[in-house]
Amino acid sequence: MTPSTFRRIAGVLFVSLALGLGFVAGLLTATVIQPVASSDPSASARIEEAWQLIESHFLNTLPPTQTRAYAAIRGLLDALNDPYTVLIEPPAARLENDQLRGQFGGIGADLRRDADGRTLLAPYPDGPSARAGVVDGDQLMAIEAAPIQPEQRLDEIETQLRGDIGSRVRLALARNGQTFEIEIERVQIAPPSTTWRIIDNAPEMGYISIRVFTDRTVTEVRQAVDELRRRGAHALILDVRDNGGGLLQSAIDVTGQFVAGVVMIERQREGGERQFTVPPGGAALDLPLVVLVNHSTASASEILAGALRDRERAILIGEHTFGKGSVQSIYSLADGSSLHITTAEWFTPKRTAFNGRGLLPDIEVARTAEDQAIGRDPVLDRAIAYLQTQP
Repeated sequence: MTPSTFRRIAGVLFVSLALGLGFVAGLLTATVIQPVASSDPSASARIEEAWQLIESHFLNTLPPTQTRAYAAIRGLLDALNDPYTVLIEPPAARLENDQLRGQFGGIGADLRRDADGRTLLAPYPDGPSARAGVVDGDQLMAIEAAPIQPEQRLDEIETQLRGDIGSRVRLALARNGQTFEIEIERVQIAPPSTTWRIIDNAPEMGYISIRVFTDRTVTEVRQAVDELRRRGAHALILDVRDNGGGLLQSAIDVTGQFVAGVVMIERQREGGERQFTVPPGGAALDLPLVVLVNHSTASASEILAGALRDRERAILIGEHTFGKGSVQSIYSLADGSSLHITTAEWFTPKRTAFNGRGLLPDIEVARTAEDQAIGRDPVLDRAIAYLQTQP
């Protein structure tokens, strides 16, 4: 089946589903018209037949073709009853690719919406936006003279701000009731996936936080371990709270910095199994270690946590993890959108299934919203106390 045929099939599926939902009401008021005979028994022929009838006879204006196609694909995916097999439209797909690569051409600023629906900028320290005079809280009014619309998604706006390194983008901003224009040159932006520090009240311990697994994460983790060793760290706390995953190979490589051998088992569609192993020689095989987890620890970060516990390399402290142990292969479509399709399931080295179940921590400690508001972290405190009791 050609891509163009698939696009047509997708569009008809959407309308067919809509007609199916309204069939009872239609039966009470509409004339039943006998279908046009067709000798082709295939499903694609039925869909094509319905598509032609709808285009010929539907009373109201049909939505744009792309809108119908996306809705149809999502309807098809809904029938699979798998929340992780999804369609990602082009703006979000581009941002996702940038995040997983770990670098992109941009202006060095995050976007957020306030309670009034305004789009605000938060420039990175010493980034191109900050150097051009943007300050935190400036309202983004327009990009290249095109006004920002309230209904625009932030990922769509972010895509407009990104571009080739060295290109320039003209923004209209508002500050304190005054509107002004500014031009910013895009540079290579490589936001770190990993941060690290020596713990203030326990200088013998190093703290490493990984927010997502990208192409650059293993290099950053090696750098973190080397620097923390030089600064006197004799134990490590690895924080993957709120880490929703990222690249599988990156998570495996990072796990290999702390343990050698089997770190994951993958069960594929046909029932076969594949073991993922890492060689000796990791940067921190000898340092006492704990891993911090919470309800938003998911996917690749659960692989790391499960492997380090199964291999008796670390204990888990925090909260029950999310429970996403399935593999999504990402396929790019011709228009820049991407299709995430579940193709396998993951298990820990001891064959523990965590998809839909999550991992239970060895020591359960929660961090509440009140804790966060006042800068308190009982999960980290418990990890420090635990390591201090270890030989």
